[in-house]
Amino acid sequence: MPHTLVTFHAHPDDEALLTAGTMARAAAEGHRVVLVVATDGDLGLAASSYGSGESLGSRRLAELRESAAAIGVHRVEHLGYADSGLGPELYEDPPGRTRFVRAPVEESAQRLADILREEQADVLMHYDPAGGYGHRDHVQVHRVGTRAAELAGTPRVLQATVPRDLIARAVGLVAKVYRFPPDFDLPAFQRSFSARADITDRISVRRHIAAKRAAMRAHASQASADDGADRTLAMFLKIPRPLYDVVFGREWFVDPAYDGRVRRDIFEGL
Repeated sequence: MPHTLVTFHAHPDDEALLTAGTMARAAAEGHRVVLVVATDGDLGLAASSYGSGESLGSRRLAELRESAAAIGVHRVEHLGYADSGLGPELYEDPPGRTRFVRAPVEESAQRLADILREEQADVLMHYDPAGGYGHRDHVQVHRVGTRAAELAGTPRVLQATVPRDLIARAVGLVAKVYRFPPDFDLPAFQRSFSARADITDRISVRRHIAAKRAAMRAHASQASADDGADRTLAMFLKIPRPLYDVVFGREWFVDPAYDGRVRRDIFEGL
């Protein structure tokens, strides 16, 4: 029986890192896949050749559409908010737009709920309460996604995550073939995301790994820097394919409403 999956992310490229394999698997199995982003990522770090502000945001939305095409997404929606940024300073709103973290949760949730109702979504994916690694827009995605699912009565809500211990092991494997830059913050990865015991859904995406890699590659701006240093996305894309398949061949989710054996299919039981 076909179902509808809606994934809700903060910025273009977040979908590629956390959920692209599961999205590609769902699309390949005949389910409808909808991708919603809150912001255009206009404060993202990128080489100056990709522009800045509104021009960078436009570029990143174009990259999002390219990523969605690689995954097999049926519909892409941008809620129209501006990126709130990662640094300590929260910038003023750009003309005519609101930075996502400043938007009232109820207002944003209603907009997402409208999409969930229209699509008759069976599953909504968003982030955990800490936003994975703590980005203010990711935390806001959790707040908005949680409320939107309540408003729309969405049957299943999954928080996209990664087991902390796996991150440490993956970084160790990558270190065998790649020298991390001096400012690489390994302890931050070890504090982020979820404990393995909290994982409720562990999804194999190895058959769809090419789509996931293509989704990552689509976000070229986020693999760039003026000083030539590798960004995290660029580092991931340099991992040789057999090792890449091991590192990225599974995706993980937490369903706070579920207490049972670990599921291997996000639609199981629906």
